[in-house]
Amino acid sequence: MPAVKETQLRYLEYLHREDGYRHHRYDEEILQYRLLREGNQAAVAESVCMWGSGLVGKTSEDTLRNRKYLFVASITLACRAAILGGLEEQRSYDISDLYIQRVDKCATLEEITALHKDMFQFYVNEVSSAKKRHVYSKPVVDAMNFIHYHLHEKLPTQRVAEEVGLSPNYLSQLFKRELGLTVADYVLELRMEAAKNMLRFSSFPYDEIASILAFSSQSHFIQVFKKATGITPKAYRTMAYREEELRKDR
Repeated sequence: MPAVKETQLRYLEYLHREDGYRHHRYDEEILQYRLLREGNQAAVAESVCMWGSGLVGKTSEDTLRNRKYLFVASITLACRAAILGGLEEQRSYDISDLYIQRVDKCATLEEITALHKDMFQFYVNEVSSAKKRHVYSKPVVDAMNFIHYHLHEKLPTQRVAEEVGLSPNYLSQLFKRELGLTVADYVLELRMEAAKNMLRFSSFPYDEIASILAFSSQSHFIQVFKKATGITPKAYRTMAYREEELRKDR
């Protein structure tokens, strides 16, 4: 029997409707991690804004414990975003472990808030340093930024090229030369990474993930995901859950 019952979920939904409360949306939450992945200093301010927004979840009746749990959830996503941004995997995990050890010792909400900002700043600096090894031309950087911020929309090469003032063929040539990918390949790669994060760290159903990432249908999303990864979204989510449980048991 599941630990969480349907009646509990329905009652919580009722309370939230009555109180006018909503959790932050996925696109609101994920922006800070996208910026972190880019090594963009704006990630710090965005994380501070989200941390104090009042739209965070309630994971415990104890206020201090609630913030510690939220900190762990946040650094889990930050750790993965940093890896996707080019930070060496083991280093990113080690940073995460050390910060979680620190938050465990925090005695006040103010300490946790300060530590959360420090954590984001640390990761941004780490990713920024890692990216200095990769220098891209301005049109490619502009195109990459545009794609990052519009990943939930249809992104044909023509549209991206128009945004940066280049022909589709020339932009694709630049991407191929500097990233080893065409524009379409790059968009697909980002969507696959976003899909993996959503499968691993959320309970979004497959049709909703498909919609958020601008796939034409759930079946199209499953087909593309399987072609890119070799397994279905369902198999990936199951595998990710098992890996996380094994990591917790270490």
